[in-house]
Amino acid sequence: MPVRLIATDLDGTLLDGDLAVTTRTRAALDAARTAGITVVPVTARQPIGLAQIATAAGFTGWALCGNGARAYHLTSQETLFEAYLSVAAQQGLAEALLELAPDALFVSVRQGGEEFVAQQGYADLAEFNDHKREPGTMAPATLAEVLAEPSLKLVVRHPGIDNDQLVATIRGLGLPGFEVTHSGAPFVEVLAEGVTKAWGLARLCTHLSVEPAEVLAFGDAPNDAEMLAWAGRGVAVANAAPHTLAAADEITAAHTDEGVAQTIERLLADASPQPRVTPRRS
Repeated sequence: MPVRLIATDLDGTLLDGDLAVTTRTRAALDAARTAGITVVPVTARQPIGLAQIATAAGFTGWALCGNGARAYHLTSQETLFEAYLSVAAQQGLAEALLELAPDALFVSVRQGGEEFVAQQGYADLAEFNDHKREPGTMAPATLAEVLAEPSLKLVVRHPGIDNDQLVATIRGLGLPGFEVTHSGAPFVEVLAEGVTKAWGLARLCTHLSVEPAEVLAFGDAPNDAEMLAWAGRGVAVANAAPHTLAAADEITAAHTDEGVAQTIERLLADASPQPRVTPRRS
C-alpha cells in the first residue's frame, strides 16, 4: 500500500546535531509533499518550540504536540483535539512520588501548551533547549499552584534520578489515570491516560481518512516507540533508544547522517515510474 502520510519526530530524528533542518532534509520533505504525501511533525515540543523550526522544515499543516496530546493546524490555528491530565491524577502522582523521591520538581503545561507553570527551584535545573524557553522567564510557583489545574503535560524532574529510573518509579506507584514516558530530555513527561504519540496520530489519521498501513513514521526516543509500532512502516534512526529500535520495522542512518531524508529519497525513487528500455536491434 502506498505511503500517504509521513509522521516524524523532530529532536534526535529529523533535526541534525545542531537542532536544525539540513538542506537535504528540507529537499526530501518538499519532494514528499510534491508527491502528494502529507508530512506531520509529531513531537514532545509545545507550539513555542515547534514554531522555531516549522518554517525551516516547511510545516504548514497539521502538527501533533505534547507527545500526541494536542493536534492543531499550523496555518489556520484550528485545534482538532486536546487531552488533559486531570487534577486528581496529577495530585495523586505527586503525593505518592514525593514520598519516594522528595527532591522531585514539577511543571504544568497548560492552555494548549502556551502556559508553563514551574515549581519553585525548577528553573535552576533548566536550560533553554529543555523547553525552548529561557529559564529566567519561568516564574516560580508553589507545588499546589502547579497541580491546581489540568495539564496538557506534567513535567517531572529529579536532580539525582535518571529518566529511565524515574519512569520506572512512577509506573511502580501503581496509580491509574496517566501515561508516563520521556523523550531523552532531562525530565519525564506525564500525560492523560492512554495518550501517546500513537494515540494522537491514530486520531489525526482517522480525521484525514488515512489507514495505519499508509503511514511511514520516524523516531528515536522511548516516546516514539508506540508510534513506530502502530504505523504501517516504522523507522528508527540508528541513534534511537534500544526500546525504540525494537519497536521499529527497520533502521535508517542516524539523525546526524540525515537518515530521515535518506529513507524518503528511497521511498520516492521506488515509487517513480521506471523508464522503459527498448531493446536494440542487432
